[in-house]
Amino acid sequence: MKDKILIVDDEQEIADLVSLYLTNEGFQVFKFFNGTDAWNCIQTEKLDLAILDVMLPDMSGFQLCQKLREEHQYPVIMLTAKGEEIDKINGLALGADDYITKPFLPLEMVARVKAQLRRYKRYNAGADNDDDVITYSGLVLNIRTHECSLNEKPLSLTPTEFSILRILCQKKGEVVSSEELFHEIWGNEYFSKSNNTITVHIRHLREKMGDSFENPKYIKTVWGCGYKIEK
Repeated sequence: MKDKILIVDDEQEIADLVSLYLTNEGFQVFKFFNGTDAWNCIQTEKLDLAILDVMLPDMSGFQLCQKLREEHQYPVIMLTAKGEEIDKINGLALGADDYITKPFLPLEMVARVKAQLRRYKRYNAGADNDDDVITYSGLVLNIRTHECSLNEKPLSLTPTEFSILRILCQKKGEVVSSEELFHEIWGNEYFSKSNNTITVHIRHLREKMGDSFENPKYIKTVWGCGYKIEK
């Protein structure tokens, strides 16, 4: 079956161009120019990934992302205006997994979509074995099913948040730098991302886990070095 991709952008030329390239790559594309129609599609179609422009005529891409995240965990890529760092931070804080700045090359967009889908599918495939489950002080991560719970209460994590937590848990006792997290999650494709990317995801993880920044029980910041979870 073809992966289903949602594109939402009020600039029709951009939406048409991205749609053309993704269709040529074998994806099934649902294209809309406003948030209302896109939300109707989100509720009726079983999508695999969403591409949301920040500026929409009826609601912001942030609002659409936030609504989407209440029910779905598939990857979200935000489209932001050039140089608008606050847009990137806001999008990541609301559950986006990646962002791309306009203007962009269509082939770059295709590469980002494929990378996000590969990573997301890795956590929803494979056979059951002991290595699929990571436990630590009330925290349980099932790598195969991409499920996470804390003190027996489910945590709703985005694919990127889950990846960060998985890496830190698998390297308990070690300091993991932002650069290492970048490489583990995105490979060499997006090393040009701002350091704020990891910082925002870590902050969002802490909020969901109820973890204190000043006296964290789980994710600790090692200033100038990175992050770690104690053994």
